[in-house]
Amino acid sequence: MSVIALAGCSGAPGVTTTALALLLTWPLEPGRKVILAECDPDGGAVLHGLLQGTLGDRYGLRNLSVAARKGELQEAFWRQLIDLSSEDSKTESPRDRLLLPGLTDPAQAAGLGPVWEPLADMLTGIDALPVHGHDVLIDLGRSGAFGPSSVVLAQRADAVVVVVRNTLRCLQAAQPRVEALEERAGDVGLVVIDEGPYPAGEVQRVLGVPVVATLPYAPKEARVLSDGAEQPRQFTRSALMKAARTTSALLVQRAAARRARLAPRNAGPGGGGRVSHAR
Repeated sequence: MSVIALAGCSGAPGVTTTALALLLTWPLEPGRKVILAECDPDGGAVLHGLLQGTLGDRYGLRNLSVAARKGELQEAFWRQLIDLSSEDSKTESPRDRLLLPGLTDPAQAAGLGPVWEPLADMLTGIDALPVHGHDVLIDLGRSGAFGPSSVVLAQRADAVVVVVRNTLRCLQAAQPRVEALEERAGDVGLVVIDEGPYPAGEVQRVLGVPVVATLPYAPKEARVLSDGAEQPRQFTRSALMKAARTTSALLVQRAAARRARLAPRNAGPGGGGRVSHAR
């Protein structure tokens, strides 16, 4: 399995839009599934963006706080997931692309203190459960480097990426976040939204971490994911979604390489168990 944490920065770099594009293009072998968990302490964007408020706030992260205090987080978690696998009501959904919506009000984050640790345990150990066979994407949001969720979620992830636009304003805002995540989790990479004038090599030099992939700046296609806009023709074959497929495959490779690099050093006597990535 792969657990990928994505963080953004101020200036709306597009971290949630990127996370959704990855969810919808994630490479899945038969029988496997992928979950996107919106864990932005400033509030989620998908319920009232892509889903246009059609589900209200019946589902989501906020409903896990009471369950966590009762020791029932695992059971409650599966009830909160929304199926994004198929928009064709005539086709039976494979339920293999699932969303845990985020908070609808940032004030709700105060009650999630007891949730982050057991949620991190569950998401990173999901392959040990009877419902194994899941990859996990975690959207830490714009404040992901400093928010209360980042300490445990970013540290437990197989790979951490910061989504940035290659503009001066966004690169300046990204620098302290990249540094904070490097200190907490290590091995941070970048996904660059190609809006500005700076090439990937320059972005990599300025922020001091590698560029894993680049996505095109495609406002029309991005609004389908961020705001639930009507899909243009051949949306799934657009440059944005093609690049997202490539990015998904690269992130799977990056996560696998890091697990392989760290496992021999951190594995127990039996050689098994999930490793801790904190530095």
